[in-house]
Amino acid sequence: MKHQKWGMILAGIGAGAVNGLFGAGGGMVLIPLLGMLTSLEDRQMFSGSVAIILPMCIVSLIATGLTGTIAWKEALPYLPGSAIGGYLAFRYGGKIPVKWLHRGLGILIIWGGLRYLC
Repeated sequence: MKHQKWGMILAGIGAGAVNGLFGAGGGMVLIPLLGMLTSLEDRQMFSGSVAIILPMCIVSLIATGLTGTIAWKEALPYLPGSAIGGYLAFRYGGKIPVKWLHRGLGILIIWGGLRYLC
């Protein structure tokens, strides 16, 4: 259990660092880190990441807000769609096989990486 606790702490630090450095992406690295560093089941990793992302984003929001660099005007139009997408994922995501969740996350990670490399 102690090993499990340290794995969760390290995964949280890694995800928080990515989120803080890049303003996003902490959740994207969280699932692979939890998979490598803990013995959580796949469903636990995916559902747990949702609970971890909110406080991580709040800390990033506060830190960014202290520097006065939040682009509220650009961000606000995305909030309704984000709320709808989050609700739909909550409502129907449990019906998606974990294998497909892993594949979808992998595709998003590769696509995002290639997009920024090219």
